[in-house]
Amino acid sequence: MDVLKITNYTKVYGKDKKACDNVSLTVKSGDIFGFIGHNGAGKSTTIRAVVGVLDFDEGTIEIDGHDVKKDPMACKEVTAYIPDNPDLYENLTGIQYLNFVADAFGISSADREARITDYANRFEIADALKNLISSYSHGMKQKVAIIGALIHEPKLLVMDEPFVGLDPKASFTLKEIMHEMCAKGSAVFFSTHVLDVAERLCNRIAIIKKGKIVADGNMEELIGDKSLEEVFLEVASNE
Repeated sequence: MDVLKITNYTKVYGKDKKACDNVSLTVKSGDIFGFIGHNGAGKSTTIRAVVGVLDFDEGTIEIDGHDVKKDPMACKEVTAYIPDNPDLYENLTGIQYLNFVADAFGISSADREARITDYANRFEIADALKNLISSYSHGMKQKVAIIGALIHEPKLLVMDEPFVGLDPKASFTLKEIMHEMCAKGSAVFFSTHVLDVAERLCNRIAIIKKGKIVADGNMEELIGDKSLEEVFLEVASNE
């Protein structure tokens, strides 16, 4: 089943600067899909359009069969987004923020308590949830953002450079959770610069260059007996 379907997506800045040009890709149930490219290639622009925070000029984006422009609320109900630099409510405590998110998604008291307890223990921040977010380190804020994103059990988890700022144990925990989500039929779509992580973690990838998709497919088929780094450097350097 298609969880995310991007068809002929184009984003233009100004009069003629195409940040993304005719981008098409599909993320299916169970996929851990890596989105790879140099800085400025169009990764974050695409991701922000997928989650509904950036308008676009041409094409369609569908999440779980819903059009992000025509039915944005249906898309948001099944999607979670973790930006590269999470912007949380600094004057709330961690637990107040997580309850605020749970309220927004209509999560029952029993479900939210169980999920928050589980994830807070796994990310080792249970004791810190009573403290103000303004007192948190960048890594702790990122952990709270991740828990907030997972609290409604999304069908699509979208992340922009999710491993930047996480310590090794938290990175390992996030990878475990990604696998668990996909085993239940959800999907993960994320950008990363860490190619060795993408190679080990993802079953599918797309490489974007100057706003265009230049490679897209199954990880094993795309890289063959090479490394993802070798393939990326070959594809990204070819004009």
